[in-house]
Amino acid sequence: MLSRLQELRKEEETLLRVKAALHEQLTRLKVEELALRSMIRSREEDAAAAPRAEHAEQILGQMDNEAAINQTELQLGVPGYGEEAEEEEESDS
Repeated sequence: MLSRLQELRKEEETLLRVKAALHEQLTRLKVEELALRSMIRSREEDAAAAPRAEHAEQILGQMDNEAAINQTELQLGVPGYGEEAEEEEESDS
């Protein structure tokens, strides 16, 4: 009976060590998962920001080009605006 009790205590100690090791492993895996998620999110943000940065550089390049600015046609958001102005000019003449 005493040997059986000692055997059960050793088994309990072994199981407790296994439990602690598994808990430690789980904690490490959770930390690693968070790091990987952060890396993925960072890469996705970088990939999304790259086209925006290229577009902004392109716009700034166009703004710096005075010849391009002078040749750019002014477009107003009012439909038919240009037509009315032309009609008024023709009627004034």
